[in-house]
Amino acid sequence: MIKIYKFLQRLIGYIERMNFNKILFQDNIELGKDVIFKKNPILQIHKESKLIIEDNVTINSDNYGYHVNMFNTSKIMADKPNAIIKIGAKTRFHGSCIHAYTKIEIGKNCLIAANCQIIDGNGHDISFPNVENRINTTGTSKPVIIEDNVWLATGVVVLPGVTIGKGSIITANSVVHKDIPQNVIAGGNPLSILKYF
Repeated sequence: MIKIYKFLQRLIGYIERMNFNKILFQDNIELGKDVIFKKNPILQIHKESKLIIEDNVTINSDNYGYHVNMFNTSKIMADKPNAIIKIGAKTRFHGSCIHAYTKIEIGKNCLIAANCQIIDGNGHDISFPNVENRINTTGTSKPVIIEDNVWLATGVVVLPGVTIGKGSIITANSVVHKDIPQNVIAGGNPLSILKYF
């Protein structure tokens, strides 16, 4: 029984890798050199969208050896036509979600800790006064820019239309709803600048 179970595990793993490899070779996905996928992330890239992952990026979906618990695998979605996601060289991304309606750009040498949510769209319109129709809407979108050397600690939510400046740190479980300047520590909900460097 154990041999059958192990064989089925290997077979399922093989099929998952094959399906993942097919996705990676789509024309609209550009992979740099030495990109590391620790376990397969969820990739949902529209055929008219673009995913660019530069050299030496790590996308981690494996809890083993990682210092906090990831609630799920990494997820990268550009499910609308003409959406663009770009992840800069040497960035590390752990068990988090990027969902672009139009554009999300993450710079070089960034640290994206587990369970972060980076979204450039609202999901639904506010629909006042016709709230009954809210469920039928898809909302608006504004690009998100995360500049080089930014560190998002565990559980950060980055909302549409913000820019996080070079070198800044966002503390755990913060909600980024406004632009953040370079070289600061910011945190909280509501978000505020905690320290300037």
